[in-house]
Amino acid sequence: MNMVSFRQRSSKSFMKDKRAPDEEVNPASKTASADATDGIRVTDRRRINIDIESGMDSSEEEKSLNEKRVGEEASAAKPAYVEQLEERARAAESKLVEVQARFEQLRAQLQRETDETRQRLNRAADERARKEKVDFIGALLPVADNLQRAIAAAEKGGSFDVLLEGVRGTANGFEQALVAAGVEPVTSVGAKFDPELHEAVDTLEVSDEQDNVVIAEYGRGYKIGDKMLRPARVQVGRSRGAAKAAE
Repeated sequence: MNMVSFRQRSSKSFMKDKRAPDEEVNPASKTASADATDGIRVTDRRRINIDIESGMDSSEEEKSLNEKRVGEEASAAKPAYVEQLEERARAAESKLVEVQARFEQLRAQLQRETDETRQRLNRAADERARKEKVDFIGALLPVADNLQRAIAAAEKGGSFDVLLEGVRGTANGFEQALVAAGVEPVTSVGAKFDPELHEAVDTLEVSDEQDNVVIAEYGRGYKIGDKMLRPARVQVGRSRGAAKAAE
């Protein structure tokens, strides 16, 4: 009985001593296993984003370099005459821009000069019209003076001949003022009737030789240049034969 108990204790002691070295080794392996497990579980997302962005930048730079290289290769592959044509086209475009700018400058200058010329001509025309008006009024002043003298002579009881001479002088002065202003009287008495120059007020039976001839003038007509101011109011002769033919 005692022998059995001793063997069992000896066996347990042996097993315990055998496990002891294993336990000394196992903690290190357990620690390594735990570290490995911890390394798998921990993830640095910032590191991943940086890597992605870095990869994108590298891709874009590579793409840009490829495009530049392709462009250089295409440029190097162009024939010489194509490059000459492109250079001529660029020179022509540059010349066209210069010509267009010069044209716009000349057009603006021409418009400015035209406006200035128009304004200068308008001022000259206005000044000429004012001068002609002043000259005409100045020519009428002697007529007014003669009328005033005729009125004064009539009030003092002057003779008829003196008054008549004064009125004739006034009329002559007025006619001269009209002529100075470019106004011309229309010839009437003894002239053939002209509907553009004469206005027939009545008719008078005359011989065949005086048919359609102005016999008398009731109001003198005037014109300035080719413009009729007013026609002359006249009496026109009609022969008996012409009157019967009209009936």
